[in-house]
Formats: sequence, C-alpha cells, structure tokens
Amino acid sequence: MTTLVIVPTYDEAESLPRLIDGLAVHAPEVDVLVVDDNSPDGTGRIADALAACDARVHVLHRPGKQGLGVAYRAGFAWALARDYDVVVEMDADGSHRPQDLPELLRTLRGGDADLVLGSRWVEGGGVVNWPWYRRLISRGGTWYAQRALAIPIHDATGGFRAFRRSTLERLPLAEVASQGYCFQVDMVRRVLDAGMSVIEVPITFVERAWGRSKMSGGIVREAFWRVTVWGCERRIARLRGIRRSHSRSTA
Repeated sequence: MTTLVIVPTYDEAESLPRLIDGLAVHAPEVDVLVVDDNSPDGTGRIADALAACDARVHVLHRPGKQGLGVAYRAGFAWALARDYDVVVEMDADGSHRPQDLPELLRTLRGGDADLVLGSRWVEGGGVVNWPWYRRLISRGGTWYAQRALAIPIHDATGGFRAFRRSTLERLPLAEVASQGYCFQVDMVRRVLDAGMSVIEVPITFVERAWGRSKMSGGIVREAFWRVTVWGCERRIARLRGIRRSHSRSTA
C-alpha cells in the first residue's frame, strides 16, 4: 500500500530536515508532501532542497498562511489525485516521532480500521516536556468533545493519524472549514458519523525543541465554539428523530 505523509509547515526551517531524516530511517517506504504556507523563515526553500535530493519528498507551495485545516485539505486533494492508498497527518515540529509511524501503518494495513489515531492518552502513550496547561487543554478538549459529540475517543485533538484512501473519499472534505485542534476533532466525528471505524494506538508526544508553537487562544476558542455548535446540532437532530418516530407510532 503506497503511503503519503502530509507535513504542513509554517516557519519550521530548523525542525523539517530532522523530521525528513527520521522518516528516512524509520519509514523509508513512505513518500512525504510538505505543504508550506510561504514561511517567512525559508522553510519552503529548504523543502525544495530536500526534494531535489530525495525523490520521496514533494513540496506544495501555498501563497500564505491560511490555517492547518486548509493546508491538510490541499494535501488530501494532492494525495487522492495521485492514487495513494494511505494518507498520514504529521506535525513538522518533532512532536510526532517517526519511530511511532510504523505502528500506525501496521494497525491500518492489518485490521479493519478506517482511521488510526496516534493517541497520547491511551495506555502506553504519553507526553514529554509538556507544561501543565498544555495537558489541561488537550485532555480537557477531548473530554468536552467526548461528551458534546458522544465520540468514544481518548485523544480527539491529536494530529498524528493515518487514513485509508477510501475513508477520505467518503468524507465531504470541501465542507470541512475548521482549523487547529478543531480540525482534528471535526475529522474524527465525520469518520464516526459515516459509520466508519477508528482505532487508537499509543504514541509518545514530545514538546518541540526548535521553533515556536502555533497554539493560540484563538485556536482554543474556535474549538470550544465549533464543538458546542456541533453538539447542539446533534441533540436537535436526535430530538427531531425521536419526535418523528413517536408521531409514526401514534398515527
């Protein structure tokens, strides 16, 4: 099964070469697509240089920073147009370890999962060098998504994941407008709502050693707002279904 790892970048000049080197060691069979949003620090030029030396590496240049969700949707379209069987999301900052990727791929290829999530919050998973507030945001975000959306996922906000091609083909990707953590929750809920299966495997998440975090208050607020709206829509749809069922039974 041919595999493409999509790596969105914005100012990741220091970390990107290390990630590419790590993938060459731990998953030499995969191709990599760097989706660069015109990084001011020259990440796009570095990606081009890496691609010139390695046929596995490809680069998609975008005109400017438009958010994680837009970058991933562009990467998904690129992958589907080139008939990859498996599409992986992976951060450029070193937080997602290349040595954890083979287990995600083995789980996807060897089982019935339509989506495999690298999870920090299942047995065997964990985080390294994270401050308490980052743990709170991550675990609190998943806790809220679990209850608002009724999804049985331990790490809904994680961005290290592997999709089957058929999974992406069944999703209305053009309708996905969310960003950041919210994009990851959105994709999981859509997979589950479509009746597809999700499996979580443990990973070790390592806080970035180079560059700056893209986390912001706006990302957290967007996630809270959108998950709340989706939860309300879910409950309204459920109530309408119950009323229709009751009306038919009493007719």
